[in-house]
Amino acid sequence: MNKRALDIAYFLSFCIEQYKEAKHLSGQEVAKIFNQFGVLNYLEENYEPLHSQSRQWIMEDIEEFINLRKTESA
Repeated sequence: MNKRALDIAYFLSFCIEQYKEAKHLSGQEVAKIFNQFGVLNYLEENYEPLHSQSRQWIMEDIEEFINLRKTESA
């Protein structure tokens, strides 16, 4: 695994753990939500601008992304 791929993997793990803590969910629940709304793909595709942001900013961005996806599918 090259350095960039490893950095992205660590970032995705960080986001999963932080979202789990923020929302008081299990890892399984977060995985279901992230898969349902394509969050991991979004985070990976936008790694460059996102990984340098604060934890709070990233959590708000994930929440906004999920809410937009919910609206689109309604």
